[in-house]
Amino acid sequence: MKRRALVTGATGFVGRQVLASLLAKGAEVVPVVRPESVGKLPASPDIKTPIFTVDLFAESDSWWQHRLRGIDVLVHVAWYAEPGQYQFSTENMNCLIGTLRMAQAAAQAGVKRFVGVGSCFEYAQSQYPLSADSPLAASSPYAASKAAVYFALSQLLPQYGTEFAWCRLFYLFGEGEDARRLVPTLRRHLGEGRTVDLTSGTQVRDFLDVSEAGRQIAEVALSDKTGAVNICSGKPVTVRELAESIADEYGGRDLLRFGARKNNPVDPPFVVGVR
Repeated sequence: MKRRALVTGATGFVGRQVLASLLAKGAEVVPVVRPESVGKLPASPDIKTPIFTVDLFAESDSWWQHRLRGIDVLVHVAWYAEPGQYQFSTENMNCLIGTLRMAQAAAQAGVKRFVGVGSCFEYAQSQYPLSADSPLAASSPYAASKAAVYFALSQLLPQYGTEFAWCRLFYLFGEGEDARRLVPTLRRHLGEGRTVDLTSGTQVRDFLDVSEAGRQIAEVALSDKTGAVNICSGKPVTVRELAESIADEYGGRDLLRFGARKNNPVDPPFVVGVR
């Protein structure tokens, strides 16, 4: 029998990849979407009737319990993610409260697994690769809210007999990425033959294509893994190396102006995960 997964944020940057991977692995998917986003869903007989909501974080316990009946696994991808705003936005509090309410309703409705999506920003800064049990030390409302969900649900959901897994994302790029982010900016400027002002590029990151991230999250969702899981490549790459590899596709290394922008003083020098 196919497992039935409910996916929040099913048409977003990460959510659409999770949905696609769940379908590829033979699951039935119930997407939670805004009414105006339904046209973004792919055509598949295994996509069941969507659940519509204007703001899923504002829905009540009873609203969720009704819609979660018959669901085997809830994959919660949705969160406020406006580039340049989300790290310090007060919207994180609404996402935190709404997520806890949703998770409790899921447990009360008999959902067997709850899989949430966290962030590498939950971790304390380190010069070493980060494992799933590395110390946490959130430095923004976003990271603190994600960590709060992790701590709370790690303790609460097992009391209901609901399995809980927490997928921490590292640095994603790829299809559907916001145009203001690094990789789309590089491709746009280089494709037009324009220079790109960059920082020193010495920052070491764990970059991962969002399609692979979706595959890894779907794999966790359909497994029996519990606790924190890093969604990452495990490979250290400097921002400079990434930018140069993209520039080489356009024959445009000379268009990269490293050092034209100051490094962000709060930007960690090294963020790499352990798979």
